[in-house]
Amino acid sequence: MNTRPPLPSQLSVIGHPLVQHKLTLMRQKQTSTGEFRRLAREISLLMAYELTRDLPLEYAAIETPLEPMQAPILAGKKLCIVTILRAGDGIAEGMLDLVPSARVGHIGLYRDPDTLKPVEYYLKLPEDIGERLVIVVDPMLATGHSAAAAIARLKQAGAQQLRFACLLAAPEGVKVLTEAHPDVPVFTCSVDRELDSHAYIRPGLGDAGDRLFGTK
Repeated sequence: MNTRPPLPSQLSVIGHPLVQHKLTLMRQKQTSTGEFRRLAREISLLMAYELTRDLPLEYAAIETPLEPMQAPILAGKKLCIVTILRAGDGIAEGMLDLVPSARVGHIGLYRDPDTLKPVEYYLKLPEDIGERLVIVVDPMLATGHSAAAAIARLKQAGAQQLRFACLLAAPEGVKVLTEAHPDVPVFTCSVDRELDSHAYIRPGLGDAGDRLFGTK
């Protein structure tokens, strides 16, 4: 019997067959570093398509080879992708393939061994972040504390339109993030079963950063 509580309305699970197929390949332990990195980039591009489907448009006068016309183009400031270091960089690359004009910000957090709370060690953002749609990326939403802290810091810096994207989420992380920031839509490719005692997502895909960069 499935006893999992209903998912919050601000959470979207991207069920596209290509996304799910590529995610399965990423989960396999025999997948090489190069293949894992390539798959992450491909899935990220597909995720960016879903995250940006409601961007506002305006019309501009252009000329085709045959005649003038009013054609739709993106309105206002372009996106800003903010990566949670280090593994978030592996997601940002694929999104930039789709939206190469996006600005990129970085936020670095580590967990204090005594308080277990996230501590910021690096922050670099566009000055006009308050005028842009900000997509915060990290491959894994495990406990949710780092994601919640990153979004709180971005709000403090002036960000007003925020979305969070990850490859995998644990129910525990979804709960923490959506309760801390009920105004921020969350996109993932899968909500897995649970966290284990070491805060790894099960069944998961291992440590995303290590698998992206070939480290242990």
